Amino acid sequence: MSRLLILFCSVFLISLPVFGQFPMGGGKKGPEIKGKINGQLFDSITNEGIGYATLSITKKGSKIILDGILSEEDGKFTFDNVKTGSYDLTISFLGYNDKVLKSVETTLKSPDINLGKIYLSPSTVLLDAVEITEEKSLFESKIDKLVFNAENDASIAGGDATDVLRKVPMLTVDLNGNVSLRGSQNVRILINGKPSGMFSGNVADALKMFPADQIKKVEVITSPTAKYDGEGSAGIINIITKKQNIDGFAGSINASAGNRQNSLFTNLNAGRGRFGSSANAAIFYSVPLDGSTSFYRKDNTRSGERILAQDGVQNTTRLGGNGSLNVFYDFNGYNSITSSFSMRGFGFANDGTINGSIMDPVFGLNDVFTRNNNGTTSNNGFDWNTDYTKKFQKEGQELTAAIQYSKQNSDQDNNIIENHIEIPSLNRSSDVINDGDNHETTLQLDYVHPFKKSVKLESGVKGVLRKIISDYNTDVLENLQFVRLADVYEYDQNVYAAYSSLDFYLFKKIGVNAGLRYEYTDISGISQNEKSNPVTNSYGNILPSLTLSRAFPKFRTLKLSYTRRIQRPGLQFINPFNNTSDFLNRTEGNPYLAPELVDQLELSYNITFWGITTFSSVYFKKTHDIIEQVLLIDELGLSKNTFQNIGQNQAFGLNTFLTKTIKFITFRTGGNIFSYDAKGVINGQPIERTSYEYNVFMNGEIKFSGTLKADFFGFFRSPVRTIQGDNPAFTIYGMGIRKEFKKSSLGLTFIEPFHEDKFFKSNVSNGVFTQRTSFSIPFRSIGINYRLKFGNVDFKERKTKVKNTDTKQGTDTQMQGGMQGNSNN
Repeated sequence: MSRLLILFCSVFLISLPVFGQFPMGGGKKGPEIKGKINGQLFDSITNEGIGYATLSITKKGSKIILDGILSEEDGKFTFDNVKTGSYDLTISFLGYNDKVLKSVETTLKSPDINLGKIYLSPSTVLLDAVEITEEKSLFESKIDKLVFNAENDASIAGGDATDVLRKVPMLTVDLNGNVSLRGSQNVRILINGKPSGMFSGNVADALKMFPADQIKKVEVITSPTAKYDGEGSAGIINIITKKQNIDGFAGSINASAGNRQNSLFTNLNAGRGRFGSSANAAIFYSVPLDGSTSFYRKDNTRSGERILAQDGVQNTTRLGGNGSLNVFYDFNGYNSITSSFSMRGFGFANDGTINGSIMDPVFGLNDVFTRNNNGTTSNNGFDWNTDYTKKFQKEGQELTAAIQYSKQNSDQDNNIIENHIEIPSLNRSSDVINDGDNHETTLQLDYVHPFKKSVKLESGVKGVLRKIISDYNTDVLENLQFVRLADVYEYDQNVYAAYSSLDFYLFKKIGVNAGLRYEYTDISGISQNEKSNPVTNSYGNILPSLTLSRAFPKFRTLKLSYTRRIQRPGLQFINPFNNTSDFLNRTEGNPYLAPELVDQLELSYNITFWGITTFSSVYFKKTHDIIEQVLLIDELGLSKNTFQNIGQNQAFGLNTFLTKTIKFITFRTGGNIFSYDAKGVINGQPIERTSYEYNVFMNGEIKFSGTLKADFFGFFRSPVRTIQGDNPAFTIYGMGIRKEFKKSSLGLTFIEPFHEDKFFKSNVSNGVFTQRTSFSIPFRSIGINYRLKFGNVDFKERKTKVKNTDTKQGTDTQMQGGMQGNSNN
């Protein structure tokens, strides 16, 4: 019996490995069970529950969202029907820093996980380029800024930066690419928290050469604190690109093709230990487009009506590219250095024919003419900056020294062939040329000292040295014939600044940021032809800022802020180059412009109820020595577009933004309305105007699954008011759909699919003349976009401290320019 038992046991033990090779139970899997993950969210300062926060779970290390929910009113949340496995949990909400809980694991033994109390910390007033790898909601309304996460929008693939900015609440972008914040174009645009020479000239053209696929997110701040430059009276726009510093190797390729725009963007990242680098390059091409244009002006003279008219067609092609290299090295845990170099080149070519007529009873003229304009506009340059950061043992204590050098070349070359029937003295075959160079050197030192958790002092000094050179050769009309004029104009603008800003809490509930900034400006300008009449000016400005914010239960936030800011004229405003490509409607800068001073008071309120998140604000803004483009009539009766300090403007405004998610559909809507009340003097004559402007938008997204989603949007902006007239209204709508795969994605975009062309009209008038311009451009756009990612890395954060925001940037000044208007589309 014992032998039989021993034999049985031996056979059983030997057979175990054999049975292990075959599935049991008819091929069924092992036991499975679904559980839940729950917890409760709290404010780290007030210890109050946070309701309606967004929570999402993904598989560990994945970006594909498996489920998303909102927390309950008291902050409690529950994910039901969760399969066993390891997950990452992402939490985000208005006004708080995002929180990611890694490796939340459910098992067969413990399928239900209670995460207990989870504390979220309120976001601080910062504007730095921070890279986030988890998917965010498309819009985030934070205490100090509004964030648009562009990389999550399927409808902008294959477009340019203007397509991205059109989707951001509070921003409007007209057909030429000029950007306004709450109706004002006095904004400062930063790239990754620092200035770029590409915006020293025509901002509209620069944005059109910036592929949308390079942009990660856009931050808008309307009440900058004292640590930011005093420039940008309307606010600051910070564009964060998709550059990343990593540990490992990775890259991506993004290609878009369509009937209007085509682009290719590549990105490579490599890093190991304390050293890392990243590089990217992009090329952008816009197919040739034909646009029609017309110009009409009627003057009331003592001898009768003077009428100038012209119309024609112009073909425009755009081509651009850029590239950058970033490197960093950590000497140890307290000392590090970061350096980056970027270069760019973009431009457009235009070829147009104009037919016009002149009927002038004053000079007894009745003429018809034809003008052929074949020209190119090119912009190229580079930025180099290096930051050294010294950290201390006390958390948050930091000293940063930064240097930046930028150079930008902005060249215009137009070949004009013009033939007149009745006035042969106006016939010409000549080149109108302007070569502009902008050199900019920045030195900056910043120090942050936290006294305790809720008290922080920031202070620093800064110097910006600018030299602008304009070398031009143009035609000037004298005695009804063209005379050549060549000149070189040199303009130096040096700005020296110091600031101090203190963050603290009153009664543990009221957040306070109080700051003071002093800026001293020294200006000199000289023309080689008029060396005896140089332009010199210097002035100092004290720029205070104060922000009070109060958080209430159920996440309601009230904020009151006051800022004083300054707006210095940039190159395109002061350049005396007389552009007579269209001699009936020429443009010329004004080197004698004074800066604008702006005082703004803003009250904003955030609230979430019934799952609806809303951000609203009312504001008052008063501008002294406001700079506007004005139309003057010269002694020959021809139009001259230039810039003047016309007087003052005061505006009351209201803007609002709402978002609501219903299951897999998210809706967003909002708008902005404000008054225009300007009083001033033009050519010695008092002038005033009272009106209003408004814009509304609607957009949303539909998530069919974790890997398939669609986006849609629509936008309308009323005509833009000036003291002399109106610039065109603007509308746009579009949609896009994107499918995500493991390492790639494929998308389709449609912009204005039912309208091939758009038409735009503007008018300027007073008691003496009336001028109307109109032009049309192709607008229907259909494109396909493909993205490919490769590599497997850990992401890190790098940022620079140089943030120049101190000049009123050039815009497309041809909005009233008739014949030249569509060359910038």
